[in-house]
Amino acid sequence: MAHPLVSVIIPSYNRSDVLRLCLDAVRAQTHPNVEVIVVDDCGTEDAAQVAASMGAKVVRTGVNGGPTPARNLGAEHATGEILFFLDADIALEPDAVANAVRLLETHPRVGALGGVLLPESLVSQSLAAQYRAVQMHRWWMPAHRPTLELHASVLAVPAKVFAEVGPFDPRLRETVSSDYRVRVTRSYEVKLSDAIRGRKDHDATVPTILRKVFRRARLSALDWREGETPGDSVPRAVGGVLLLAAVPAFALSRVLGGRRRRAAALVPPALVAAAMALDAGTYRFAFDRRGPAFGLYFSGVHLAVTFTGALGGAVGVTQRLALARLEKLARLAAQD
Repeated sequence: MAHPLVSVIIPSYNRSDVLRLCLDAVRAQTHPNVEVIVVDDCGTEDAAQVAASMGAKVVRTGVNGGPTPARNLGAEHATGEILFFLDADIALEPDAVANAVRLLETHPRVGALGGVLLPESLVSQSLAAQYRAVQMHRWWMPAHRPTLELHASVLAVPAKVFAEVGPFDPRLRETVSSDYRVRVTRSYEVKLSDAIRGRKDHDATVPTILRKVFRRARLSALDWREGETPGDSVPRAVGGVLLLAAVPAFALSRVLGGRRRRAAALVPPALVAAAMALDAGTYRFAFDRRGPAFGLYFSGVHLAVTFTGALGGAVGVTQRLALARLEKLARLAAQD
């Protein structure tokens, strides 16, 4: 078929102003055959009315369960040959859907096709939002090198593949996309393309970003399943570990005396420098794109984000080990 029907499925929870921009961008798509399904996840704002007034089919969840169950519910009501999952705070470039259709048609072995985020924020233009836009462009959905990552926020899946593989796992929180990638790659290929682009509205303050990074890293460590691979994130994870190690190294340098103190004082900056070197492309991109003033701001925030992510992951691993220990003790007690 020349123009297959594409079902754009948008989970929505409030933020009707941003949803309107998202829907405007969907209406401006060059692909001529699109149905839009907005899943209202028990929001308190007028997002559902905004969606309906803009011609979208509106489906409502029974309870607020987050984007994963909302995506699955939207897929149940979709009639398209291709399901295009899109977060409500992302405005696609006009050719995004057409490019997704073209790539899926020319690569029939691809079962999940991911997009990328542009390095500009959609609405918020605070320094923190600009940092997050650049960081996520380079770090979260990198188009500049091969990647094993997959994100459900900009994701096209043939309907037949979605029916075969099954819906997103609603039990998972931060690793739902990784889990879905593992399931898809058992029978199909996964591809990421910078021909599918969107502009996301990013968090406006650094504390909000740090809280989100910590929570996601902690939950990812708790939710990690055997068979999932970290992909590009290995060097970044090592960098985070180095930043964590710099804290006790600094404390040790303060308690030692004499020559040992002077030698120990060199360790923390060396660990920080090594961590930055492992992600040098990201720092360089920020300087090249926005200049030295923003580059310095970016570097400070990025070090804090990398450290916070590593700390959240360490807390999650500790919790995971503690839960495993408690489960083992419970089994032993049940056997006695």
